[in-house]
Amino acid sequence: MSLDSATELKIQQKIRQAEDDLVIWIQAALDSDKSYGDLKEAQFRNLVRVASSTESTEVIKNFLLYQASKKEDGRDYKWGWGENSLAQNIIKDINTVIHNRAQDIAKETSPNHSNQIWLELIRRYLGYGSRYLKYINSIKNERDDKGQGTKRITEKPKK
Repeated sequence: MSLDSATELKIQQKIRQAEDDLVIWIQAALDSDKSYGDLKEAQFRNLVRVASSTESTEVIKNFLLYQASKKEDGRDYKWGWGENSLAQNIIKDINTVIHNRAQDIAKETSPNHSNQIWLELIRRYLGYGSRYLKYINSIKNERDDKGQGTKRITEKPKK
């Protein structure tokens, strides 16, 4: 079922209005640095690629669970482990706040397209996460190079 251009435009407008929240939610998940290991940008981009190549929210969540089960070098769970892992926190966001926002947008625009709206919100959320992880890792690497350790990323570095 295709949408008329006015409805499509309204959906895109509502999705853009949700972007601040999407950024805030993924940054909060990534700021919880105790919830995951030494996650590389390429590993997060793989998740973004999966999200871009499927029409299924369950496939995205399944890929996250698969990634969370993998140990790197036999010692580190890059995506975290257990209920408070980054993978589980992202799945919680997908199932709650992102799903709720998609439902709200669908009610206001096109109830028959709630799944497509949900997928678009998830894709943007993960895309913003990929960017933010790049930032986190670059700050961490800079601090490691200077021997300053890995303090919380949102704090301004002390000079």
